[in-house]
Amino acid sequence: MATIGIFDSGCGGLSVYRELVKVLPKEQYHYYSDNAHCPYGEKSALYIQRRGRFITEFLLDKGADIIVVACNTATAAAIATLRAAYPDVPFVGMEPAVKPAALGTRSGVVGVLATAGTLKGSKYLNTRGLYEDEVIIAEHVGQGFVELVEAGKLDGPEVEATVRASLQPLLDAGADTIVLGCTHYPFLQPVIERLAGPSVRVIDPAPAVARQTLHVLEQRGVPIGKGPFSVKLCSSGDPAALQRIFALVAGGK
Repeated sequence: MATIGIFDSGCGGLSVYRELVKVLPKEQYHYYSDNAHCPYGEKSALYIQRRGRFITEFLLDKGADIIVVACNTATAAAIATLRAAYPDVPFVGMEPAVKPAALGTRSGVVGVLATAGTLKGSKYLNTRGLYEDEVIIAEHVGQGFVELVEAGKLDGPEVEATVRASLQPLLDAGADTIVLGCTHYPFLQPVIERLAGPSVRVIDPAPAVARQTLHVLEQRGVPIGKGPFSVKLCSSGDPAALQRIFALVAGGK
């Protein structure tokens, strides 16, 4: 049985946990929500790196065999530093899903919804650079998206208005494929898809991250599939948001 540590700035990384348990259903999970310091999007790289090291130590104390950085901003700001500081620990981060979007677009325009921190990060910028000569890549920060999810607001007039404000510029640019560049955003995916319309494809990178986690564990020879399954939640702040979203995930939503 593998022990899988997961962390995010808040409850958004549960969108990754949701996919992990589909491919690794009999493992032990420890999820850390750093919601006392959420959102990460506008914080400095140094600040996020310090939080990343603190949380890594916490998860290693819990016996983590692998740590999934289930946060695009933390991946961009801190995963290289974490890998250097803990060379024996496998880390899996979030990959910008620009490649499948670029390969699948019909209009030639790919929209990216992400935090400011992710859009400024070298990981995203390098990936964008590989495809921006082939397709037009339009970007927009999902203003208020993280706050909505942390508050448990996943639908309704306020949510629609907030999502529309950040989504519409991408649609106006002609995007027929939308990349979700923050792990909180998949919890708003039903609203995003409804507002975008059936001709627009929305890509959640979490399934690919789950498959990569399985691959790394197998490469490392970590015993998997032995069971029993367990999950433990930890929060640096008020646990209510984490528990609320986890209840939705555990219920299959």
